Amino acid sequence: MKIKTLCEAYSPYDHRKRLEEAFNEFDRVLVTSSFGTTSAILLHLLSKVKPDMPVYMVNTGYLFPETIAYKDTLQKKFNLNIIEVEPKKNEHLFTRLNYTWAHHSDLCCHFNKVEPMNSLKENFDLWISGMLGGTNTHRDNMPLFKNDNGLTRFYPLVDMSPEEAQAYQIIYEIPKHPLEAKGYGSVGCKHCTVKGSGRSGRWAGQAKTECGLHIIQAKS
Repeated sequence: MKIKTLCEAYSPYDHRKRLEEAFNEFDRVLVTSSFGTTSAILLHLLSKVKPDMPVYMVNTGYLFPETIAYKDTLQKKFNLNIIEVEPKKNEHLFTRLNYTWAHHSDLCCHFNKVEPMNSLKENFDLWISGMLGGTNTHRDNMPLFKNDNGLTRFYPLVDMSPEEAQAYQIIYEIPKHPLEAKGYGSVGCKHCTVKGSGRSGRWAGQAKTECGLHIIQAKS
């Protein structure tokens, strides 16, 4: 089915129905989570729709201890099947010894996030992400589906507003990320995340607003 047709077909559905239809329509499905401040919404829905579904997490080696603890909390609460994916040891070691995040954050993200995910994506037809829209210019007006060099990307929560996300978390008593109470609106790697509302604390002082996972690169 074409991307435009998928967007038109899934747009009227509520968020749970979108997930149900996607699992009915696609066979090789990849679900990922960063275990950030809004990640639990998709994970809660997944636990209701397909509780045995593997959830892949890219552990960059630079995550906050609070993020790891949050992952453990959600795993127990929702009985999640979490699979951690790590960067190549030599590339991660290079960024650690070189302090790459301090002077070339794009390269650090590439080695520790994007490259591990690219290797993983090769085995699937549909990639489901819990990304919310409207949090920066790249995510404004993001469609439900996108084509990624033959892989279909699916963002079932992309039209959920911050107010709706907050209400969902309250209604379903979903635990919040421990750093949210300390002023972190969005949480990534510890070297590149500071306190701030929304995603303003990510790569503060840089033009960079995305790690690269949700930016489609053309194949050479």
